[in-house]
Amino acid sequence: MQVENTHPRCFLGLLSCLFLAGLYVGSLYVWRSSSPRDHPSVIKRRCASVLLVSVVSPAVVKTWIHWADVKADVSVWELMGLRMDGLVAASILPLLLTMVFYLGPLVHSAIDNPKGFTGEMQCALDVQSWRRCVGDAVWLRNQVVAPVTEELVFRGAMLPMLVPCTGPTGAIVTAPLFFGVAHFHHVIEERRLGKESMSVILLVAGMQFLYTTVFGAFTAFIFMRTGHVVGPVLCHSFCNSQGLPDISSALQHPHSSALLFSYLMGGLLFLVLLFPLTDQYFYGPIPICSLAPLPGSVC
Repeated sequence: MQVENTHPRCFLGLLSCLFLAGLYVGSLYVWRSSSPRDHPSVIKRRCASVLLVSVVSPAVVKTWIHWADVKADVSVWELMGLRMDGLVAASILPLLLTMVFYLGPLVHSAIDNPKGFTGEMQCALDVQSWRRCVGDAVWLRNQVVAPVTEELVFRGAMLPMLVPCTGPTGAIVTAPLFFGVAHFHHVIEERRLGKESMSVILLVAGMQFLYTTVFGAFTAFIFMRTGHVVGPVLCHSFCNSQGLPDISSALQHPHSSALLFSYLMGGLLFLVLLFPLTDQYFYGPIPICSLAPLPGSVC
């Protein structure tokens, strides 16, 4: 991969990322509706819109390659993390790493389940429960459509366009900012519904920007280390199902000591396993790393 003329490439890359972020968010508002965002008809229309943007995103990357004069020796699909080499490992190890981080909440849920860990496993493997989920528009949006489309657009498409300018580490920091800012569109909907004051809406939006940016950096790291988009998608779906860890609830729990220990162990194990479980050994050569202007420590 030849990387020259850094400044034009930076400008084109950032402009293309901004275009994709605007296209993704803008596609949510092409449908006129007075119904709330969780109404099935609104969900279906918006899912169709973001799926269309996801289909268009490889063309944006291809156009950037042409305009930025990047001589690619791999396909656009490989740069976006759609490849077969190391696919099985990329589908398992990043998700396992994320589950380790959520050790505290998982133990918390098992303790509160009358059947314990056995009950949790039975719920996870219950066929009828999965059938109900598939028929639920909110579940499909949160667990399938949002993870697939957001990771493909905000990680798979944006990271290749940022790496030649910022390097791998810089791209991991920069790309999530587009992802975090994109979530500010919820302010428009909350303001329209008028359920909360503007100060409360902005406070919630600020908190959402913070955790979506941090999460975006994590999935960008996973993408950069594995060269696959499937890991970020599965991690995104799992995190959406779990929500933010509720440490305050753990502090008030009768088994607070055991829960806090599991939260602490989950965090420590996550840090210990972060690099070993994302080692290139499991995934083969990482196509996106060939775009780096200099060898990156993350790759």
